[in-house]
Amino acid sequence: MTKPPRSAMILAAGLGTRLRPITDTTPKPLVAVGGRPLIDHALDRLAEAGVEHVVVNIHYKADMIAAHLARRTHPRIELSEEAKLLDTGGGVARALPSLGEAFLVVNSDVFWRDVEPPALLRLAAAFDPIATDGILLLQPTATAVGYEGSGDYFLDQPGSLRRRRDGEVAPYLFAGIQLLHRRLFNAMPGRVFSLVRLFDHAEKAGRLAAIVHDGEWYHVGTPDGLASIRERLAQ
Repeated sequence: MTKPPRSAMILAAGLGTRLRPITDTTPKPLVAVGGRPLIDHALDRLAEAGVEHVVVNIHYKADMIAAHLARRTHPRIELSEEAKLLDTGGGVARALPSLGEAFLVVNSDVFWRDVEPPALLRLAAAFDPIATDGILLLQPTATAVGYEGSGDYFLDQPGSLRRRRDGEVAPYLFAGIQLLHRRLFNAMPGRVFSLVRLFDHAEKAGRLAAIVHDGEWYHVGTPDGLASIRERLAQ
């Protein structure tokens, strides 16, 4: 694939519990970073990559998110409201009828800065829709702003990845940005499930790939972390 797909999904249904008390009144996708709500940054990047149609799943404070998105005219936004949370994989699976054969998926609570070419274009250029079912954007943990976890993946060789096991510390984290083929969902374990379940299945089959982000990536996790990110961006 050389160009990004024209459809995408933004995952915006989460509760944002780690960001409380901020998320007691404001859903995490509407928390401002760099002077704009997080979800607007994601929508802007998708629009710049040529995406025309975006499905946004909503649950927590759904009315606030819907009212905010109603002010946007591009890209075209379709809401997928979940009465009960379906987790990341279930949320995307529910939206499959509105998505194409291949589509981008972006977490609404991630914030990243690109160098040229942008990350979404690099994902599309590296994606092989025949040999792989999905490609993930990874971020080196050493340069992830505000991140203090143990990472998610090892890159054993260029493009080939392995998810870390318990007790291991991995050099890369999953950045919450991915390009998926609907074929990945042939392995759905049920109605409510995490995308990680599908990633593991594709990894074992040798059908999961990754590239490493070459710009900045910010972890918007806790109130203290958010304050640190805002301070860094203001410098």
